[in-house]
Amino acid sequence: MRVIFMGTPDFSVPVLEALVEAGHDIAAVYCQPPRPAGRGKKDRPTPVHARAEALGLEVRHPASLKSSEEQDSFAALDADIAVVVAYGLILPQPILDSPTHGCLNIHASLLPRWRGAAPIHRAIMAGDAQTGICIMQMEAGLDTGPVLLREATDIGIEETTAQLHDRLSDMGAALIVEALTRLPDLTPDPQPEDGVTYATKIDKSEARIDWTRPAAEVDRQIRGLSPFPGAWTEVNGQRVKVLASRLANGQGAPGEVLNGTLRVACGDGAIDLLRLQRAGKGAQDADVFLRGWPVVEGARL
Repeated sequence: MRVIFMGTPDFSVPVLEALVEAGHDIAAVYCQPPRPAGRGKKDRPTPVHARAEALGLEVRHPASLKSSEEQDSFAALDADIAVVVAYGLILPQPILDSPTHGCLNIHASLLPRWRGAAPIHRAIMAGDAQTGICIMQMEAGLDTGPVLLREATDIGIEETTAQLHDRLSDMGAALIVEALTRLPDLTPDPQPEDGVTYATKIDKSEARIDWTRPAAEVDRQIRGLSPFPGAWTEVNGQRVKVLASRLANGQGAPGEVLNGTLRVACGDGAIDLLRLQRAGKGAQDADVFLRGWPVVEGARL
């Protein structure tokens, strides 16, 4: 098929690669514009931009798709279908209607649960046992379109957003290739009205750990916010991100360090801190972290 690909971050790259490998004709790749990054604040192309150029594909990065000029340019590509995954711009109706078979979105949740911006984070933070990938026919509403294909996967008890992100990206890549192969035989399944939830964008104000909360909630917060923005606490008076954890046995005052390996008491139960990062430093496993910065039993986080 003649495909317009629309995506921006790392999550989208395996999908683009899978479409190319499957032999589809990529008419153009749309992504977010380069933005200042790094210490020099020089414009840096997005992961999709960089990979598309390496594959020899045409790259377009308009700031908006609302103008008639951009919409005409999109239509002139004469695409069979557009594949959209974590693109980052609203698609106006003329864009949605332009390809012969419309626009398909790869969404990282089991719709209608977790429509919106941060479905992977929210699934972990809510304690969901499962999540998955949906291939959805796009329409004007926010992730409201009918689903063509879906695949579920269990969320590991110690899995972080970073780990689940990578698994779902690979699942999405395989599922969209299957969807395009089977497209004439797929029946769009309207989403039910019951069970709709919204995965609102993660706010940095959610990142501070409240040790008075139950251990299960703190553990999900840490894993759900890893690696970004990273749940944080104060250790020896300095802010430290906690990037991995597991539930553990133990009781104590909230925030109390219960042993020499960073087991910490919560409002109910305890967790082991497995991976940490001080400001300006790289992430370290707990044993390495403690060798450079001891935290004594009985200390309070």
